[in-house]
Amino acid sequence: MTYPSYKIGLAASAGSLALLLGAWVFQSIGYAPCAMCIWQRYPHAIAIFLGALVFFGLRHKVIYLVGAIATASTAGIGIFHTGVERDWWEGPTSCTGSGLDLTTMTPEDLLSTSGVADLVMCDQVSWEFLTLSMASWNTLLSCVLVGLWIIASKQGKLGSGLITRI
Repeated sequence: MTYPSYKIGLAASAGSLALLLGAWVFQSIGYAPCAMCIWQRYPHAIAIFLGALVFFGLRHKVIYLVGAIATASTAGIGIFHTGVERDWWEGPTSCTGSGLDLTTMTPEDLLSTSGVADLVMCDQVSWEFLTLSMASWNTLLSCVLVGLWIIASKQGKLGSGLITRI
């Protein structure tokens, strides 16, 4: 059974929406996101926007390819984030280790006794399921979404959609 390309694209976009909503749910119950967690959200927002374009009739092959690129971007960030969490490689100094860059601090900052209370380290796993962190789950599920976007682009016609009907 085959599905039209626009339905596959909408399913991929809905997957990004589900992942983004899941991230917000985790945040609302107390799992504050780190900087790289936030970075992983932007490509999902782009994929959701592209799904809205598909929903409203803009069903061009390029839309599906851009959706694949967006979800591949979040998967790539997730791979990097997973590597930082697992100490496979170094992450950004702004959100790993102590999170403090002494070269950019003023003398007042150095003497201050108050720390950054809401700083979440990117190299700390705050939640795991089946030994995979949220970043790892985002990577795996985003790779599935990349596949859906690619299938939609292969099934779609280059000239199909609202653009050719105008």
